Amino acid sequence: MKMGKESMNKTPLQFDSTRPRLLWCTCFALAAAIVFGPGCQSHHHKNAPQPKVETKESQAAITPEEALARLQEGNARFALGQSRQRNFPAKVRATAEGQYPFAVILSCLDSRVPAEIVFDQGIGDVFNARIAGNVLNDDIIASMEFACKASGSKLIFILGHSNCGAVKGAIDNVELGHLTGLLDRIKPAMAAVPADVQPRSSSNKKFVQKVADENVHLVMKQIRERSPVLREMLDQNKIGIAGGMYDLATGEIHFFPN
Repeated sequence: MKMGKESMNKTPLQFDSTRPRLLWCTCFALAAAIVFGPGCQSHHHKNAPQPKVETKESQAAITPEEALARLQEGNARFALGQSRQRNFPAKVRATAEGQYPFAVILSCLDSRVPAEIVFDQGIGDVFNARIAGNVLNDDIIASMEFACKASGSKLIFILGHSNCGAVKGAIDNVELGHLTGLLDRIKPAMAAVPADVQPRSSSNKKFVQKVADENVHLVMKQIRERSPVLREMLDQNKIGIAGGMYDLATGEIHFFPN
């Protein structure tokens, strides 16, 4: 078989002596990463700046008014899409030995209203009690007494939200197991809405919203009436109480005037 001049002039295939060395170095680097990587990462976390967490001293220093302002500022950040970046694993470690939340929030069970997120708060910053319709019962009252009297929180905040299914259920007289009794707790709020707001049905968005608003005010009133512990703290200005309404469409909270 004859080879053309062009083929004969081609450079013969040569063995690249650097390839085994590169392969060996790559394998060594991977092995080192596996063996030493976790230790190095742990060392990095150990030396990293600790995240800011609530302490007994910071909790004691904050006033009810300042606590409310923190919630207002947090929701403003959230609604603008400017929530703070948080290292949650670091916060977990930093709060493992204790918690000093500055507020306790009563909010609805609705999955679209996660209180810590819509207020732009982190792990250990607030207590959050959730129940359909953000209604009040003895267990919620006991939890608030624990949060304020035993744990030092300075603010009770009642958070309702627009287009609330529990409010609609109360308006429509829904009956379903234990839910029936829960919805009954919302009905006094329906009676508080002026009679000229018609029709008084769940299809009337205006009526639904007014009932939701009145329900927040009702719960704020009931807390004073049903808990001597919290009433005394409120009267002494050791804690504050406030309420608001979360808009599912915008992410904004309308804070009710005190």
